[in-house]
Amino acid sequence: MSINYELYKVFYWAAKTGSLTQAANALYLTQPSVSHAIKQLEESFGLTLFYRNSKGVSLTQEGAVLFSYIEQSHILITTAEQKMAELKNLDSGELRIGGSDSLFKHYLLPFVEGFHVRYPGIGIHLLHGTTPEIMTFLKEGKIDLGVARMPIVDSQIEVRQGIELQDCFVAGCRFYEELRDKVLTLEELMKYPLILFSRNSRARMAITELFQDYGFELKPEIEVGSVGLLIEMARRGLGISYVAREFVSKELEEGSLFEIRLDVKLPPSQVGIMNMRNMPLSQAARRFIESFK
Repeated sequence: MSINYELYKVFYWAAKTGSLTQAANALYLTQPSVSHAIKQLEESFGLTLFYRNSKGVSLTQEGAVLFSYIEQSHILITTAEQKMAELKNLDSGELRIGGSDSLFKHYLLPFVEGFHVRYPGIGIHLLHGTTPEIMTFLKEGKIDLGVARMPIVDSQIEVRQGIELQDCFVAGCRFYEELRDKVLTLEELMKYPLILFSRNSRARMAITELFQDYGFELKPEIEVGSVGLLIEMARRGLGISYVAREFVSKELEEGSLFEIRLDVKLPPSQVGIMNMRNMPLSQAARRFIESFK
C-alpha cells in the first residue's frame, strides 16, 4: 500500500487539533481540501478514522492506533528537518582534518581557531599522520580534508594549493661563531652533523633529491619524527636541522637559532589541501576551505 505523505500530514493536524478548520489553517489549505484528504485516507484503509462531535472531530479507536504511529513519524521528520537546518547554518556537525603536527601548529591553527570562534557548534577533530597516512584516511572516509606538502599525485584526490614554505638549515649557539659569517657549499655542509626528518616525509624527500642533483648522498646523523625535535636538537647544539623557516620564525627572531647560508638556493615547497575528488564536501568542510581564500 502506497499512500501520499501529504494525506498523513492532514490526518496528523486534524487529530492534533481536533478540528478540520484548524488543520486547514496549519497547512494553508481550505477546509474542503482537508475533508477530501481525510476521506481519501479512510478509503485507502477501509476504516473510519474520525467521527464528528460538537467541538470538531475525534479519533475513532482505529484512528487512535494510526495516530500513535504518525505522531512518532512526525516528531522524527521534524527533528530531521531541524537537524538539516542546523547543518546548513553550521549550528552543529563536525569537521575532520588530517595533517602533520607541524602543519597543524604552524599553519592550520589560526584557521581552526577562527573557524571555531565563528561556528562553535561544529565539533573539530584533528587526526595526525604522514602524507601517505593522510591520503589513506581520506580514502577510508576517516577525514573530510587533509593538509600536506605537495606534490600529491593521486587521481582520486583533489588538491588545492595553500601557502608556500621556505625550508632552510638552522643551528644553535654552538655553531654561531664558526658559521655566522660563512656561506657554505653543500659539500661543506655535509661535514657537519645534520638532523633531518624521517625518510618518508615530503621535506626529507625534497632535500635528498636536491643533494642528489648535485651529486651528493645525504646522510644525516640524526633522524627525528617531529618539527619540535628538529628545533630543540638544533638549539641544544646536537647538529644542524633542516626545517621550514616559517616554523622557526620565533627562534630566529629571538636568536636561539640562526640560519645557515648556502651557495645554492633551496627551492620552496607548497602546502596542499586535499579532499576526495568525487565525494561531496560537507557544509562545514566547504566553509573551512573558503577561509583559506
